[in-house]
Amino acid sequence: MKNSKTRTLVEGAVMLSLAIALSFITPFQRLLPFGGSITLMSMLPICVFSIRNGIAKGLSVSFLFAAFQLFQGAVRDGVFGWGLSASMLVGCVMFDYIIPFTVIGFAGIFRKYGMKGWISGSVMVMVMRFASHVISGIVIFAATVKIWDSLDFVAENKYIYSLVYNGAYMLPEILLTTLGAVVLFRVPQTKRMFAVQEAN
Repeated sequence: MKNSKTRTLVEGAVMLSLAIALSFITPFQRLLPFGGSITLMSMLPICVFSIRNGIAKGLSVSFLFAAFQLFQGAVRDGVFGWGLSASMLVGCVMFDYIIPFTVIGFAGIFRKYGMKGWISGSVMVMVMRFASHVISGIVIFAATVKIWDSLDFVAENKYIYSLVYNGAYMLPEILLTTLGAVVLFRVPQTKRMFAVQEAN
């Protein structure tokens, strides 16, 4: 039992480190017209950990990933210096960092159903993350954004604004990560590993 707990802790640390490392790899960032970044499947290691170890442990690791993303947002992006009101700042922290990255831990919700469940759970949490960012755009940032310089028109519809802004980077990331998950889960050795973990 002790060895099992140690193994899970080590695996969680490895997957978290891998997710963080992949979050720094943004090969398509300069191609995005509105901002945001497409990482190299940084959500996939957290999805894999949740599928292997269950939702409770998955949420623990994904919350740490969310905390890192918030730290990165504060240091690199200067989120606390954007001039947001206190309520808007709290909303930004919750809907752009804590909620969207923590929900990745739910990827293991369908893990008992084999590869279809693994893929379904992974896609579900990525869509949940996208939805959280869209809510943030509608409620918080649409009020502060008046013009998209790249398109040279006034963003009058906050729903379209948020869907387009967040969809420009989230939808490609969802597709890329889903493709990576399908490839990973179809490898015979990896598939056996997941099945053994489920039986433990």
